[in-house]
Amino acid sequence: MKIADKLYKVFVVAGSEPLGTAGIQADMKAIVACGGYAAGAVTCIIDEDTTHVKGVHLIPADMIAGQIRSFLGDVGADCIKTGMLYSKNIIRLVAGILDEYSSIPVVVDPVMVTSSGDKLLEEDAVQAYKDY
Repeated sequence: MKIADKLYKVFVVAGSEPLGTAGIQADMKAIVACGGYAAGAVTCIIDEDTTHVKGVHLIPADMIAGQIRSFLGDVGADCIKTGMLYSKNIIRLVAGILDEYSSIPVVVDPVMVTSSGDKLLEEDAVQAYKDY
């Protein structure tokens, strides 16, 4: 029996930032601290320090989709949490894939801005959250 079969499996779809204080790293640390099994798909990579976001690099859509489908199709999840999705195209993509797994509960955390005030969401993405 695999370890993932013994714990609640939480799959995170979010951005990655180098500080480990937010994004997929922080989500995974919290899940493990609560006794769960954490896995995830990276949507974008953020370059930031403790004061500001310096850049955002989007992961190609086919890679995001592949990460999600590979894990959910093979291991499965007890729940899914989203974080930074950044663009309307990523939001639409993730929402469409998660519709295929509608029996799994989803927590949507629409990450929009950092604690220092830097935007982490394109302007037209706010409406995409509402639509999808």
